[in-house]
Amino acid sequence: RVPRSFQFPPHAGAVSLGHQPMAPIIATASDDRTVKFWNSETGKCIRTLEGHDEEINSAVFSPDGARLLTASNDGTAKTWSAATGNRLQTFEGHAGGVCFAAFSPRGALVTTASYDLTARTWDSATGECLDILAGHQDAVLSAVFSPDGAQVATASSDGTAMLWSAESGQCFCTLRGHQGQVMRVMFSPTFSLAGVVGEAR
Repeated sequence: RVPRSFQFPPHAGAVSLGHQPMAPIIATASDDRTVKFWNSETGKCIRTLEGHDEEINSAVFSPDGARLLTASNDGTAKTWSAATGNRLQTFEGHAGGVCFAAFSPRGALVTTASYDLTARTWDSATGECLDILAGHQDAVLSAVFSPDGAQVATASSDGTAMLWSAESGQCFCTLRGHQGQVMRVMFSPTFSLAGVVGEAR
């Protein structure tokens, strides 16, 4: 069977994608300050979410698919109900735009990366900031949890990635070697390696 292809009607700006793990739903986040849910089997728009005041930089679903997490240049991240589209929580505190946000493996925590040179960890249910991860010398472009949730890895425009204890918020390792900004960081599924994506100068 040949998979069908769709061209989704455009947002009024650049788009970031997220895929719902338990259903045929794709979320797109855009410079037009909206999120749209699409049925990936029919190509039809199911719902449009509004609530951010500036461009939305990323959108990811929670591990169980029940929530969507968005990060915006308005300095906040937000969670939304995947079923209803209702806004569930707003994570406020960064002094700059939020480049990226991610859930912990069980969905209990959220981490955010910001242009304010920090990353933060939050309680995903209450919105309480648990730790401020400060140590980079330039914008933090991404932050992710390790597969066991014990560590957070951050990537920065300062050309480094850093590894932090999710419990204490302390940095225990700095990864250097890129000649340009580090755009993304990710853990291998077996937790044996951390990979970084850098930009060449």
